[in-house]
Formats: sequence, C-alpha cells, structure tokens
Amino acid sequence: YYNEYKSYLRYTMALPMLRSSASFIPATAVRSMATLKDIETRLKSVKNIKKITSSMKMVSAAKFTRAEKALKPARVYGDGATSLYERNEFESEAGKQLNIAVSSDRGLCGGVHSAIAKHIRAANNEKAVESLIVIGDKVKMMLSKQLGGAFVVTYSNVGKKAASFTDALDIAEEALSTDYDAANIIYNNFVNVVSYKTTSKPVPGLNAVESNDSVYLYDEVDSEVLRCYQEFTLANIIHHSIKEQEASEQSARMNAMENATRNAGEMIDKLTLQYNRTRQAVITRELIEIISGANALD
Repeated sequence: YYNEYKSYLRYTMALPMLRSSASFIPATAVRSMATLKDIETRLKSVKNIKKITSSMKMVSAAKFTRAEKALKPARVYGDGATSLYERNEFESEAGKQLNIAVSSDRGLCGGVHSAIAKHIRAANNEKAVESLIVIGDKVKMMLSKQLGGAFVVTYSNVGKKAASFTDALDIAEEALSTDYDAANIIYNNFVNVVSYKTTSKPVPGLNAVESNDSVYLYDEVDSEVLRCYQEFTLANIIHHSIKEQEASEQSARMNAMENATRNAGEMIDKLTLQYNRTRQAVITRELIEIISGANALD
C-alpha cells in the first residue's frame, strides 16, 4: 500500500493544478494540530502555576509557624492590657470615635482583608466613621474611595517582615495624639489553622480612664502617669492585634495556596486527558486517510 500511495503522490505532484502543498493537508488536520498546540501550551502554563502555588504554600507554612509562635507571648500581654478595661466600667462618651484597622500589604490570602473592610463599612452604615487609622495598603485601597476623607494616618510596608513592639508603640503615639474619646481596633482574631474571626476590640479614651475612681483606689496618680500607662496599654493591645492578624493571614494564605495547588492538579489531569484524546484522534484520522487513499487506487 505504501508504494502504491507513493506513486499516487508522484502522479498528483505532476499535475499543475495540484502543486500547492496545502491541497494535501485536510482542514480538519490543521485544526487538530492547532488544538494540540493550544492544549500543550495551556498544560505547560498550568504546570508552572502549580509549581508556584506549591512553593508559596511551603513558604506560608514556614511563616505561619513563626507567626503562631510569636502570637503566644503577644496574646498574654494583650489580654493583660485589656483586663483593666474589662474588669472596670468606663463611661463611654459620645465624642470622637477612633477606628484602627489592622491589615497588611500582601494578598493571595482569601478574604482576610476584605473581612476587615466589610466590618468597617457596616460600622459606617450604623454611624459615620470620622477618624480611621489604617495599617496596611490592602484595606486602604478598599476603603479609600468611600472613607478616604476619614483617614488620619496610614501605614505601608506591613507584612514584609514581622511587626515589632516598637511599631505598635509608634501607632499608639499617633492614636493618642488624635485625642479620641473611645477607640475600636478591628482585626482578625486567629482561631485555628482553618478559621479566623473578625473582631472589634473597644478601648476607652484617656478622659474616660481619668474619670474612673478605680484608678485612684490605691494611690494618687497624676495625668502624666496615666497618659504613659494608656500609651503602653494601647501599644500592647495593638501589638497583640497585629500578631493575631499575622497568624490569621499566614494560615489563610497557606490554605489558599493549598486549594490553588489542588485545583491546578485537577486541571492538569483534565488537560492531559484531553491532549491524549485529541492526539489519538489526529493519528487515527491520518491513518484512515492513508488507507482510504491506497484503497482508492485499487
């Protein structure tokens, strides 16, 4: 059959009307070849994406281990700082309200940052947010259009390295300079590896602390000492909130990258199956055409 088909090709090549090589390649074969090339390119791209997400998952797992380790001492100091406010009733003055949103600059971590923005938007619908301190660019970009005029100060370059107590102290000094009557710290409270909870922690202002009689129960305290104590307490609470946010963010990013890696693996399996089926169909079609051409000469 091969020799007969070869002689048939030589005969057709001799005809002037059939000298174009395109006449010997069916349109279906051309489309199949292009489809194979497209599938191969997409398969290669998905494999590269899987390598990236798998690497990001391992990096996030290592960062989560460090963040969880750093959270334990910060939680002790944070709970100790809030114990004074929880055990004593402070008068909540209907004055200037300050909101502190804790996020970071890094994404690919699910709905960690959008949960903070959603909580602040809900609070703004109930009562207009007048003053807002934003930690991290993600929440800043989400709220800049609606609440950009309420920004007191924003902090960038958050999340590239672990936050220190010095960073929290700088934020506390900036917050106290606004002379707020009551403050709310909005952050994601770390629950476990697969879950977190968006929390708003109220902090009374300096005037509310000075007007409480429990502060002067054992000794007379002047206003300067109370201001220093309020600054140190607020810094501990902010530092604790940032550590909770870091642990929640790293766990969410680790889960997101794990899901992305699994989805990429499923897509690779589907594309591989599609590629093999298409390739087999092209080979079968070419064999049928060769055999049909050889039989036509008989």
